[in-house]
Amino acid sequence: MKSLVLTQHAGVATVLLNRPEVRNAFNDEVINELTQAFTELGARDEVRAIVLAASGTAFCAGADLNWMRRMADYTREQNVADAGQLAAMLRAIYECPKPTVARVQGDVFAGGVGLVAACDMVVSVETANYCLSEVKLGLIPATISPYVIRAMGARAAHRYFLTAERFSAAEALRIGFVHEVVTADALNAKVDEITKALCSASPHAVKACKALLQGVAGRDIDATLIARTVQGIADIRASAQGKEGVQSFLEKRKPDWLVAPN
Repeated sequence: MKSLVLTQHAGVATVLLNRPEVRNAFNDEVINELTQAFTELGARDEVRAIVLAASGTAFCAGADLNWMRRMADYTREQNVADAGQLAAMLRAIYECPKPTVARVQGDVFAGGVGLVAACDMVVSVETANYCLSEVKLGLIPATISPYVIRAMGARAAHRYFLTAERFSAAEALRIGFVHEVVTADALNAKVDEITKALCSASPHAVKACKALLQGVAGRDIDATLIARTVQGIADIRASAQGKEGVQSFLEKRKPDWLVAPN
């Protein structure tokens, strides 16, 4: 891959945005590579968690300027196709069966906010700034909106979508968009802490729990939803890892997913 660096260690895969010369801005090539990376890593049994990281001073500045120049001459049909690729990438990250952690080491703008929002967890350096800048360019953050609104909540989205104000990592934490804000020298340790927690849990349960979260959040608590949760707990109790987890707890020993090699 030209724009990404993929590494893997002890069950944790890292997808590194590696275009620091353009502040990790993305274009159609980067979009396709990210879609491929998260699809393939999500299907690997040995991968227990995925970290989305970036090189350089910025995490992601949104769309690449050269790509934007090309898009300026697109027909509506070409714009639909182009936006469809971006939407597929965001969905591949959001629906990846493995838990995902965004390691934010620098500023995040426009479409980059969508990348962060599509991840399950976010650890940010305290110096990072965030901005949904689209309206300043006469655009709207349409494709990323389902993920960003879920991540920060509709009320905060009303402000930051409409004003295009920059907001700090502290504000991102306050509105729930990020989970942890740390100093730069503590970033790796906090990310490692989270991925170790993810790797200590049952792989099957983590996958099922992620599907549960996406299936329950924001839904009406009706008979259909209740039935789904009842089926969910029954299925996981009857599964091999569900039985092993309970039995190992009762026997005061480590479950086999901890003692088995990665």
